Amino acid sequence: QVHLAVAGGGLVQAGESLRVSCAASGSIRIPNTMGWYRQSPGKQRELVATITTGGTTSYADSVKGRFTISRENAVNTLYLQMNSLKPEDTAVYYCYYRDSYYDQGYWGQGTQVTVSS
Repeated sequence: QVHLAVAGGGLVQAGESLRVSCAASGSIRIPNTMGWYRQSPGKQRELVATITTGGTTSYADSVKGRFTISRENAVNTLYLQMNSLKPEDTAVYYCYYRDSYYDQGYWGQGTQVTVSS
Protein backbone atom coordinates (compact mmCIF):
# COMPACT_ATOMS: atom_id res chain seq x y z
CA GLN A 1 0.00 0.00 0.00
CA VAL A 2 1.12 3.54 -0.77
CA HIS A 3 -0.15 6.61 1.06
CA LEU A 4 0.06 10.05 -0.56
CA ALA A 5 -0.06 13.08 1.73
CA VAL A 6 -0.85 16.28 -0.17
CA ALA A 7 -0.08 19.79 1.07
CA GLY A 8 -0.52 23.24 -0.40
CA GLY A 9 -3.28 24.74 -2.47
CA GLY A 10 -5.19 27.89 -1.70
CA LEU A 11 -6.54 31.11 -3.18
CA VAL A 12 -4.34 33.39 -5.30
CA GLN A 13 -4.72 36.22 -7.79
CA ALA A 14 -4.09 35.72 -11.50
CA GLY A 15 -0.40 35.99 -12.32
CA GLU A 16 0.74 34.80 -8.89
CA SER A 17 2.45 31.53 -7.97
CA LEU A 18 1.68 28.54 -5.79
CA ARG A 19 3.40 25.26 -4.94
CA VAL A 20 1.80 21.97 -3.95
CA SER A 21 3.60 18.91 -2.61
CA CYS A 22 2.90 15.21 -2.22
CA ALA A 23 4.80 12.94 0.16
CA ALA A 24 4.60 9.21 -0.58
CA SER A 25 5.01 6.58 2.12
CA GLY A 26 4.55 2.83 2.47
CA SER A 27 5.60 0.25 -0.10
CA ILE A 28 7.55 2.50 -2.44
CA ARG A 29 9.21 0.69 -5.33
CA ILE A 30 11.68 1.81 -8.00
CA PRO A 31 11.10 2.53 -10.80
CA ASN A 32 7.87 4.46 -10.47
CA THR A 33 6.05 7.41 -11.98
CA MET A 34 4.37 10.22 -10.07
CA GLY A 35 2.21 13.00 -11.39
CA TRP A 36 -0.46 15.62 -10.92
CA TYR A 37 -4.00 15.58 -12.26
CA ARG A 38 -6.69 18.22 -11.91
CA GLN A 39 -10.45 18.39 -12.17
CA SER A 40 -12.83 21.35 -12.30
CA PRO A 41 -16.64 21.25 -12.14
CA GLY A 42 -18.16 20.03 -15.38
CA LYS A 43 -14.88 18.77 -16.80
CA GLN A 44 -13.08 15.44 -16.91
CA ARG A 45 -10.05 14.84 -14.74
CA GLU A 46 -7.01 15.73 -16.84
CA LEU A 47 -3.31 14.98 -16.63
CA VAL A 48 -1.20 18.02 -15.75
CA ALA A 49 2.34 16.63 -15.52
CA THR A 50 4.30 13.46 -14.77
CA ILE A 51 7.84 12.64 -13.71
CA THR A 52 9.66 9.31 -13.53
CA THR A 53 12.16 8.16 -10.91
CA GLY A 54 14.89 9.04 -13.40
CA GLY A 55 13.60 12.58 -13.88
CA THR A 56 11.86 12.33 -17.26
CA THR A 57 8.98 14.83 -17.36
CA SER A 58 5.87 15.36 -19.43
CA TYR A 59 3.42 18.30 -19.40
CA ALA A 60 -0.02 19.12 -20.70
CA ASP A 61 0.09 21.77 -23.42
CA SER A 62 -2.00 24.14 -21.29
CA VAL A 63 0.67 24.38 -18.57
CA LYS A 64 3.93 24.16 -20.54
CA GLY A 65 6.25 27.03 -19.69
CA ARG A 66 4.31 27.91 -16.53
CA PHE A 67 4.33 24.78 -14.34
CA THR A 68 7.35 22.73 -13.23
CA ILE A 69 7.13 19.23 -11.79
CA SER A 70 9.98 17.89 -9.67
CA ARG A 71 10.71 15.26 -7.05
CA GLU A 72 13.10 14.45 -4.21
CA ASN A 73 13.57 10.69 -4.46
CA ALA A 74 15.40 10.45 -1.12
CA VAL A 75 12.22 11.47 0.71
CA ASN A 76 9.70 10.27 -1.90
CA THR A 77 8.23 13.74 -2.28
CA LEU A 78 6.65 15.24 -5.40
CA TYR A 79 6.24 18.96 -6.13
CA LEU A 80 4.37 21.12 -8.60
CA GLN A 81 5.49 24.74 -8.91
CA MET A 82 2.73 26.75 -10.57
CA ASN A 83 3.69 30.17 -11.95
CA SER A 84 1.71 32.76 -13.92
CA LEU A 85 -1.52 31.21 -12.72
CA LYS A 86 -4.69 31.81 -14.70
CA PRO A 87 -8.36 31.53 -13.69
CA GLU A 88 -8.54 28.50 -16.02
CA ASP A 89 -6.13 26.70 -13.66
CA THR A 90 -8.77 26.67 -10.92
CA ALA A 91 -9.40 23.03 -10.02
CA VAL A 92 -8.91 20.32 -7.45
CA TYR A 93 -5.39 18.96 -7.90
CA TYR A 94 -4.66 15.27 -7.26
CA CYS A 95 -1.35 13.50 -6.68
CA TYR A 96 -0.83 10.14 -8.39
CA TYR A 97 1.71 7.33 -7.93
CA ARG A 98 2.18 4.36 -10.26
CA ASP A 99 4.35 1.36 -9.48
CA SER A 100 6.09 0.23 -12.67
CA TYR A 101 6.72 -3.30 -11.41
CA TYR A 102 3.14 -4.09 -10.36
CA ASP A 103 1.59 -1.53 -12.75
CA GLN A 104 -0.72 -0.36 -9.97
CA GLY A 105 -1.70 3.22 -9.20
CA TYR A 106 -2.62 5.13 -6.05
CA TRP A 107 -4.38 8.47 -5.57
CA GLY A 108 -3.83 11.13 -2.96
CA GLN A 109 -6.53 13.39 -1.61
CA GLY A 110 -7.32 16.47 -3.66
CA THR A 111 -6.28 20.01 -2.81
CA GLN A 112 -8.21 23.04 -4.04
CA VAL A 113 -6.42 25.67 -6.11
CA THR A 114 -8.48 28.78 -6.86
CA VAL A 115 -7.22 31.59 -9.10
CA SER A 116 -9.19 34.84 -9.15
CA SER A 117 -9.05 37.40 -11.95
